[in-house]
Formats: sequence, structure tokens, C-alpha cells
Amino acid sequence: MRNTVATRLLFELSLPGRRGAEFPTSDVPDVGWDQLLPAEQLADSAPPLPELTEPDVIRHFVNLSTLNMSVDTHFYPLGSCTMKYNPKRHERLASLPGLVDVHPYRADQDNQGMLAILHEMQEMLAEIAGLPAVSLPPAAGAQGELTALLVASAYFKERGENRTKVIFPKSAHGTNPASAAIAGFDCIQLEDTNDGLVNLEELQQHLDESTAVFMITNPNTLGLFEPDIQRISDMLHEVGGLVYIDGANMNAILGITRPGDFGGDMMHYNVHKTFTGPHGAGGPGSGPIAVRDFLADYLPGPIVAKSEDEYSLLTPEKSIGRVRSFFGNVGILLRGYCYIRTLGADGLKAVSENAVLNANYLMSQISKLMGVPHGKHCMHEFVASAKQIKENQKISAMDIAKRLLDYGFHAPTVYFPLVVDEAMMIEPTETESKATLDAFVDAILAIINDEKPDALENAPITTPISRPNETQANRKPVLRESIEDAKS
Repeated sequence: MRNTVATRLLFELSLPGRRGAEFPTSDVPDVGWDQLLPAEQLADSAPPLPELTEPDVIRHFVNLSTLNMSVDTHFYPLGSCTMKYNPKRHERLASLPGLVDVHPYRADQDNQGMLAILHEMQEMLAEIAGLPAVSLPPAAGAQGELTALLVASAYFKERGENRTKVIFPKSAHGTNPASAAIAGFDCIQLEDTNDGLVNLEELQQHLDESTAVFMITNPNTLGLFEPDIQRISDMLHEVGGLVYIDGANMNAILGITRPGDFGGDMMHYNVHKTFTGPHGAGGPGSGPIAVRDFLADYLPGPIVAKSEDEYSLLTPEKSIGRVRSFFGNVGILLRGYCYIRTLGADGLKAVSENAVLNANYLMSQISKLMGVPHGKHCMHEFVASAKQIKENQKISAMDIAKRLLDYGFHAPTVYFPLVVDEAMMIEPTETESKATLDAFVDAILAIINDEKPDALENAPITTPISRPNETQANRKPVLRESIEDAKS
């Protein structure tokens, strides 16, 4: 039995006879279920559902919500996964009846308003990327990566080119090699330079007629802008390869520079991160891709086309096919559309300027407490290292991260990227105030200076679950509990 009402299951709160609603008498003739359905389809008894009043149910879910950390309740400096505040204005606009009540099977001529919005979203994403052709349906960043690589594969196949290699830096997001492998390519990993950048000499060694794509996040996972990105693009293009830009870190360059302008041929957006949308726990997300004009014919459908004042859905001539049912996660696309329209070009630029300012301020303060191995300045995020603290005080990055939960802060990303020992990857975003950033630094300072390592081993201590065996939890997750166990 769980200790608090907030953590007890509905079955544990159930008592016989409790009711949350009273239904009217059925007006369906009682002919008997055995006359309506085959006997083998009938259960022996009614399902053992919990018996609860309305207050029981409401309090249960409200209490559960108070146990969550979220961007609405806490600072969420999760590096590599922009988690910024979602403006409620855009939630309201995306929830208007004329948008949420649109049926996906409506004919194009009856769906002109929605198609007009999606077409404009395509145009805006193309302009921000500096790449002219956009497909909106991919449901998340990782699916956007895979989709773009399938587009590249179809492009090379039609040209009769047997290109098998996809190259990426060691600090790349883990989805990069995973997407490449699923798309059928061989994966080549490059070591970073001591500065955390692409090693041009090693890259050159792998470039030949079998090279298909170089995948790069820019700014990269260490929060650094690749100064040689144009040279890298030229090197790929000289051997006939393509450059893929992982758009996970677009929050640092909106309105300042565009992937298409520094040599990118393909990219994906994380609309739910860069342009806000509630996400986490696997979704929802939206990962549109933008590509150069010579790749447009291979994009997955449907694409929104405009002819004079009429909009329609079409599939490009050489399309790789559909990658998502209907038109993808339209609700997230709508939130992103509202975000872009609200801010405009100058506003998007200000987003990146403030994200970079916040990250550099926080980096300047954190660097007084622990090492920041790569660079004196960063873009939207940076990677600190608790290596010396662990060696001197026996306090690990994981200890600091877990204890931060007790101070009211979500932990930053830890132990990624792998190129930094005891990594703590921190992204403050543009939505946080200096006061919040200072409080975060003060919390880390207190953890390092005032707390004993043996006490930190059990952190967090204010949450319903303290420090589980994470390896076991990943390998043998308990995802369900039997009704009888819950009642006992």
C-alpha cells in the first residue's frame, strides 16, 4: 500500500458502492446479451472497475499532477532538448473549434482554411531554413531525420549512384546513427577535435563516391557553432554527397543564419521545441523537413499546394510515400504557426539572441563551480563537467542532478555527450529570468559545498521515489500492476 493519497492507485482508493454519476434508465429493450452476441464473446462477469466518487477521481489526478515537474511549474534546463515555456495564447488559438473540429477526411474544397494555414507554415519554415521545399507530416525530430535520409536514398537511387555511407561526429545526437542505420546506410563516426568541432582531416579521409550524407547539428551538441561549416559543405558537395542539418538546436540561430545559406541540403525542425508545444514522455511532436529544390520531388506526401486562391493536397511525383497517417500532428504545427506569427521575423531573432545571452550568463556562473571544457563562450547551451568534483569530493554529476530535484529544479541532461566526462548539459532557453538562473547556480553551489556525499547518494528525498536502480528500471521496467495486487 502506498503511503500517500497522491501516489495511490484508483483501485486502492475504491470502495464498494461509491458512485461518481447516475445514469438514466436504458431505453434499449432488454433482450439479453446472449441473444445479441455469441456466447464465446461474453465475459463471465462485469470488469472489476474501481468504484469512486467524482471528488475521488478529480483529487487523484490533480494530486498526481502536483508530483510532476514541467515547464509550467519548474525551471527545466534540459540540454539538447529545448524545454521552454509554452505560451498559453497559442494553446487557446490552436484549440479554436474551427481548428480542432476539422475532420481529416473532409474534402480539400471543404478544408480551405486549415490548408491555408498549413501552406503558410510550409512557406515560413522554408524561409527560416533557407531551403525551398518543405514536408510537414513527420511526427517528431527522429522521424524527420529518417524521412530526410530516405529522401536522399531515393535521390541517389534514381541517379544510379551506389552511395552507402553516412558520416557524423562523435558528439552527434544518438538518433543520427540510428536513423542512418534504419535507412540502410553504413555509419561512420568521426572523433571530435580537442575544441569539440568536426575534424576536417578525418572527414576528408572518408569522403569518396560512396559517401551519401554528412549529418551535423549546428550549433553542435556542445553548444558550439561550427566555424568551418561552409568548408564542410563544400567538401561533401565536391564528392557529390549531401549535408544534413539536425535542427534540434535551431533555437540558437533563428533569424540570424539559415542552414541553407551555410551549405545544408536537408534539415528537420523540432517544432515542439523550437516553436513551442507541450511535449515529453514520447510526444506529441512534429518534425517537418526542409530540402533543396532538386530533392523536392522525393518528399513524403501530402504536400499543401496553392493554385491561385485554392489549396489542395498532393503527393510529389517521385515521393517516398507517406510517413505518417493523415497530415501528421497538426495540433503541434498549429501551435508552432501561432508562435511564429505572434513573434514575426524580429521576434524570432530576439528569441535566439536571448537564448544565447542566457546560456552564456549561466555558463559564466557555472564555470566558477566546475569545469566547462569547450570554449569560453557558447551558443544556446553548454556542457559542464563534474569530473574534478567527483575526484575531489566524491560527488558525481548524477548526485548533483538528483539533488537538484529537492531544490525545485529539473535536472540538466547528464552523461551526454559522451565526449565529456561527468557531463552536465545545460540549456536555460530564452524564457528564464536572471533571478531563476541565479537561484539555479546557488542550488548547485549549496549541493557542492554544504552536503555530504553519503547524504547525496539517497537524493532526491522529497519525491515519492528516491533513487531507483536505473539500469534495472530500463532493462526490466514494471509498466503495469494487476488489479488484485493493487487491491491487496
